Amino acid sequence: MSSPDYQIFELGDVALQSGLTLRNAQLAYKTYGRLNAARSNVIVYPTSYGAQHYDTEWLIRPGRALDPERYFIIIPNMFGNGLSSSPSNVGPPHDRGRFPGVTVADNVRMQHRLLREQLGIERVALVYGWSMGGQQAYHWAALYPEMVERIAVVCGSARTAPHNHVFQHHAVHLRSQEAVQGFVRRVDDRFVLVEPGVEHHWHAGRFEEAWMSCQ
Repeated sequence: MSSPDYQIFELGDVALQSGLTLRNAQLAYKTYGRLNAARSNVIVYPTSYGAQHYDTEWLIRPGRALDPERYFIIIPNMFGNGLSSSPSNVGPPHDRGRFPGVTVADNVRMQHRLLREQLGIERVALVYGWSMGGQQAYHWAALYPEMVERIAVVCGSARTAPHNHVFQHHAVHLRSQEAVQGFVRRVDDRFVLVEPGVEHHWHAGRFEEAWMSCQ
């Protein structure tokens, strides 16, 4: 079994924005390039919704904007993405459906701890993010304006709009049913979850209406 290509920052017990405490929290992260002598070439590149660093690191290439030969690039994995603390990899009392709600601000505060406590970084040249990664970039600028020099946001917003909540609710529902009970098939105008002797149906209209309204 190959060892992971990322590192873990042990956060301990984390007080969340909700008032709950996430016990023995872990933040998975990967770095690219080298920190220069002035420690002034740091780029923070948070993961987007549902993504891991494997899904986003393709943008990091020599000669491109995220150039590891010029910058020290850090990808922190969001809580809940399967690498950092998530419903799938923590034990009781926070496993599975008991995992506490974690906000974007919670994620960014723990990323800030990673930079300050683990990596000894005081300044960030850029926070770059796409989608929910962009939302984290906005939070970085709002929470730590003295530390962040600039942000670059692609297809992101400072807060999640109601129609995105509708879309994500249905997407997560379908994916969770697929993972737990069987697999989803599209049949005519509905999604069908198939498992031995059982069939569940959802009309596709509401799900796709939410998707279209997001565009």
